[in-house]
Amino acid sequence: MITGAHAVLFTTDADADRGFFRDVLEFPSVDAGGGWLIFGLPPTELAAHPADENGRHELYLMCDDINATVAELSARGADIPGPVRDEAFGLVTAIRLPGGGELGLYQPQHPSPFA
Repeated sequence: MITGAHAVLFTTDADADRGFFRDVLEFPSVDAGGGWLIFGLPPTELAAHPADENGRHELYLMCDDINATVAELSARGADIPGPVRDEAFGLVTAIRLPGGGELGLYQPQHPSPFA
């Protein structure tokens, strides 16, 4: 049966983004060969939202205290381009990656499947 999930982030600067995941976010990794790093992620949720078209996907990193996480990541050099917003599902902001993309960052305000 299913043993996990593998997420793929497409970027114009994979080396810089890999360095960010390794050095700033401090995700554990393995070298799959030739310096191609595969990162371990914390437990992950999956939600299916209604949309007019298929093919759009988003990746959010979750935290327990978004303000403390923003402060810690900023101190490590992360670019947090906007303020923390209160959405129905949680407190939300973004992390800009060195390659130009963004990851969502949020503090959930809903029950967790990992209770």
